[in-house]
Amino acid sequence: MTRVKRGTSHVKKRKSLLKRTKGYKWGRKNLIKQAKEAVVKAGVHAYVDRKKKKRVNRGLWHIKINAFVHEKGLNYSRFINLLKINKIEVDRKILADLAVNNKKVLTKIVEEVKK
Repeated sequence: MTRVKRGTSHVKKRKSLLKRTKGYKWGRKNLIKQAKEAVVKAGVHAYVDRKKKKRVNRGLWHIKINAFVHEKGLNYSRFINLLKINKIEVDRKILADLAVNNKKVLTKIVEEVKK
């Protein structure tokens, strides 16, 4: 049986690993074991933060809507309740976008809900 040497594939694997740790500090950028641990940890943080981003954005939508609706004499919870009572189905993401970019439309929605 012939001998298989894994030099090229091994070097390629390490090289791609070190490419992913570019910009890291200390040994994490050039020592294989530390680099591997750093890449795994970075992946964990990336996964968690992708989930966290959704929670943070929903909170920001809440703040934007509340700030706009406060000017019109309502608070956030009452406004959302009135939307449900009047069967106006607009999600919070759209409402927050309207509060920032298209205030006239959201003003009309608030006036419609207040009736």
